Amino acid sequence: MTSIFQRALGADFDRLHPQIRRRFSVGLDSGETCTGRGVMERVWHGRPFVRPFLALGGSRNILLPRAGENIPFTIENAPYRDAYGRETVTFVRTFAFPGRPRRFDATMVFSHERGCVVDYLGTHQHLATDLHFTADRTGALVIRSGEHRFREGPVDARVPALVAGDAVVRESYDDAARCFRIEVRVTNRRFGPLFGYRGSFTADYTTGHPPRAGLRPVREEARA
Repeated sequence: MTSIFQRALGADFDRLHPQIRRRFSVGLDSGETCTGRGVMERVWHGRPFVRPFLALGGSRNILLPRAGENIPFTIENAPYRDAYGRETVTFVRTFAFPGRPRRFDATMVFSHERGCVVDYLGTHQHLATDLHFTADRTGALVIRSGEHRFREGPVDARVPALVAGDAVVRESYDDAARCFRIEVRVTNRRFGPLFGYRGSFTADYTTGHPPRAGLRPVREEARA
């Protein structure tokens, strides 16, 4: 058995930097949990009109409604089996903004139906996004978002590209600095840049620990 990320990458997994391979081997088979701690050099927003939408998403830990520089953060990647029997890995990012920390929550599964990793965003998994993984020539991991779907009760709707955010994530390992580097950029095809962040972190691994209390979503969605 391999991690959900190995399944998504296929042969590309072996092209990743060894430290990136270890981080994305986290899963039920490895039994490892990865906790990253570092600093976001910059958390940014696009034009002022996007801020109300970021605030709305922030109420369910989907988006980041604040911006800033040199913000301490943690990222917690813990594997578990969800209520529907799927191997799931948390991607919970906590940003220690002055006064009030903010969380950006995601849980990921591999969907055989869709042939990719599906990223459920927020505390209630209202938004499901297809993620496509590749390794670049330097051994960094590049993740690009695909189709977005909104789920709430009987509602099951594709989010139109006009209002959706296209995300590109690049995670690499800096051998000289002995740390991971990450950059996230979310844009809209019509309105331009929406938000993003850039920073670095180190990682610790533990074995045999279930996700801590409060890390799993409040509600789990069966539909991929």
